[in-house]
Amino acid sequence: MATVQLIRNIGLTDTATTASTSNVGEPSAATSGGNIFFTGNWYASRSTNDGTNWTFVDPYTTLPAAAGGFCCDQLVLYNPRHDIWVWVLQYVATGGNNVFRVAVSRGASFGSWYWWDFNPRSLDATFTDLWFDYPDAAFSANHLYLTFNSFNAAGNWQRAFVFKLPLATLASAGSLGYQWWSTTANGSLRLTQGAGANMFFGSHNGGSTLRVHSWPDAVNSISSFTVTTAAWSNGPYTAPGPGGVDWLGRLDSRITGAWTSGSEAGFMWSASARAGRPLPYVKVVTVDTSTRAITGQPDIWNETSAFAYPACAPNSSGQVGVSMFFGGGARHPCHVVGVRDGSAWRLVITRSSTNGPSGNRWGDYVTVHPHSPDSSTWVATGYTMQGGTDRRNVEPQYVQFRAV
Repeated sequence: MATVQLIRNIGLTDTATTASTSNVGEPSAATSGGNIFFTGNWYASRSTNDGTNWTFVDPYTTLPAAAGGFCCDQLVLYNPRHDIWVWVLQYVATGGNNVFRVAVSRGASFGSWYWWDFNPRSLDATFTDLWFDYPDAAFSANHLYLTFNSFNAAGNWQRAFVFKLPLATLASAGSLGYQWWSTTANGSLRLTQGAGANMFFGSHNGGSTLRVHSWPDAVNSISSFTVTTAAWSNGPYTAPGPGGVDWLGRLDSRITGAWTSGSEAGFMWSASARAGRPLPYVKVVTVDTSTRAITGQPDIWNETSAFAYPACAPNSSGQVGVSMFFGGGARHPCHVVGVRDGSAWRLVITRSSTNGPSGNRWGDYVTVHPHSPDSSTWVATGYTMQGGTDRRNVEPQYVQFRAV
């Protein structure tokens, strides 16, 4: 039976974030040796000594301005094969459009960035009232894949995008040829972490139907298939904690975690209470990508507290690690990491909040990735509230863990 060991469990202080935190924290981190890059909704920070010390990196000014200026929604990844860091930033819409930026730093010059900007009108001249939001990012063997939702000026969802960028060109800073695809049928596309030569990504397709898309590295065409899951509910989401503070006021059913390991793809999202699940929980579906059949539905749930906002990734052995939140009942929101052990999940709390959030706001995502070079372990992000209810009481958490 596997257990979870925390190797590093570090709370980032105001020195690392300048208190530019939020209870919609959206933390992301990547690691290469002793170098760590950590981002949140409105801040970034880097360490060159395994998290002992941190230096604030201002996402508003570190790179030149674009569109209406930096907004939010960042992600960071490290690719060991090409020894590059990838930093994804979202900018404010102006004139009907915004941009997202893909910045790259080579390992030998960690912290020195070059970048490419992507604007909807550069894809299609008719996309005059469209802006990108809610990024996801993952590597395949040879590409960086990115997904975004897009909205119009009225805030109405319009379509979802997938981008496929060659890693060799990102590493060489050459002329970037890339491929993209969009759909008006499915939103909030979630990429599988751990993909090889074929990237899979999933989305809800109405009711209990899950659509799984496939985009191989070697071709510029996408195929898809659908599977029907066991019944689950999309809202209402509620899990009041001490004092009646309900931290799930903005939770929804978007898929927030996905992985590929061998011929298995897995997808995870937050579902609301139902018979046998007294509080919101994490719905998990595993699919054989060869037979296109569901192979398991090992949900993560608890009788007294809720689970929400899951992220997942396989390590170098194919074992799945997870990061998510846990709270309600007697618990203020906690950050949790864990591993899949057969059909069971082994979880451990990294830190518990002292308070619940004001305004019942939490989310929208956390991340987990294999550590580099110790790819048998994982690096996860989360956050808790410490000493108060203001957004400045949010303390991000950097965690390295393993299964033992």
